[in-house]
Amino acid sequence: MSDQGPQDPTQRHPQPEFPQQDQPHPGLTERMEPEPDHGESSYRGSDRLKDRKTIITGGDSGIGRAVALAFAREGADVLFTYLAEEEKDARETVRLVEEAGRTAIPLLCDIREESECRRLVDRAVSEFGRIDVLVNNAAFQMAQSEGIDGIDTEQFDRTMRTNLYGMFWLCKFSLPHIPAGGSIINTTSVQAYKPSAHLLDYATTKGAIVSFTQGLAQNLAERGIRVNAVAPGPVWTPLIPATMPDTSEFGKQSPLGRPAQPAEMAPAYVFLASQEASYITAEIVNATGGTPLP
Repeated sequence: MSDQGPQDPTQRHPQPEFPQQDQPHPGLTERMEPEPDHGESSYRGSDRLKDRKTIITGGDSGIGRAVALAFAREGADVLFTYLAEEEKDARETVRLVEEAGRTAIPLLCDIREESECRRLVDRAVSEFGRIDVLVNNAAFQMAQSEGIDGIDTEQFDRTMRTNLYGMFWLCKFSLPHIPAGGSIINTTSVQAYKPSAHLLDYATTKGAIVSFTQGLAQNLAERGIRVNAVAPGPVWTPLIPATMPDTSEFGKQSPLGRPAQPAEMAPAYVFLASQEASYITAEIVNATGGTPLP
């Protein structure tokens, strides 16, 4: 966040010529060129989430790391999940949260399994006593140039269980521990409204997340718990070189002419978690770089 006045959004993170790059799934931050910006040198907090107890799935890298960093600098303690292959990235998220003076609890957890989701919630309650904010951010995608013909049952099942089942279980198990005034924030996507043929299964889950978010918000309104979602457009995260065939052109289709950096997504999550959003529920915050969505 600059002290030099407003910046042209097309130049906020000038589009480099991304070299073609590939990684095995789920990808690591340090192997990306250029490395993503999570707000390390730019995000400044103002106690908007003072002493909130939060869960962030997929907090080791990408949007999840940026949200963990922003939440910590806003005064929140963070428990986040990661996969075994992401341990190095998880250690960096811990460093950033602790550098902000807050508690960081990394948890190796595969949210495709119901028992793992229950274990995650139990650990958060054991550590924090309550859950003020649940951010369902972890997701799986794998591009298939052949569309539906290239999606086997194993991939379809993994996409559904990661993106939908995990979200459902975590919401259900967390609810007894979320007080009135608490917040659930899901991550959907521009793909929910403008699906790409090569991401058919992923786009399907993101559309379902929109409906789930809006329905759950109505279900929980009388309990004083708000439910919202963020719909990012193209964002430069390890998932991109690990799952997309052409990284050199990534994000150029955006009206702003570039992909977002994870740091540009985090403020939306902070706002939705904060008291400033106390009358906002069932909302989808579109952060697409100018692609119009409903």
